[in-house]
Amino acid sequence: MEHLIPARQRPLLNDLGLLILRLWIGGAMLFAHGMPKLLSFSERAETFADPLGLSSPVSLTMAVGAEVGASILLMLGLGTRFVSVPLLFTMLMAAFVIHGDDPWQKKEFALMYAFPYITFILTGPGRFSLDHLIARKKGDFAT
Repeated sequence: MEHLIPARQRPLLNDLGLLILRLWIGGAMLFAHGMPKLLSFSERAETFADPLGLSSPVSLTMAVGAEVGASILLMLGLGTRFVSVPLLFTMLMAAFVIHGDDPWQKKEFALMYAFPYITFILTGPGRFSLDHLIARKKGDFAT
């Protein structure tokens, strides 16, 4: 199948794929998980899961920071590798600690979010990102 796509088009398609994945996974996390936590922060603050023993409000603050703040930065492609780490950590905690005793189906959902974050840690954001724009201005990337 690879031979059907001209070699000169492959980098563009890879960068478009990373952009689409960043926008989808960042937007899904932001709107389906982060914003609901942020908007109900005061109601959840005392009962939110506290797997690290830091207190429920601190754990909720960390989750909101990742799911809202890091998701926005991920969508922009700003600090992509860096912001993928707290998102990955949050999903691994959800899968293996919060749902540690639950059946696979409960873990699977968090892991479906985790793997794109691993991908961004390994690949970076692609050409259509603020990271790329900043690196280009610094001369770290060829045009």
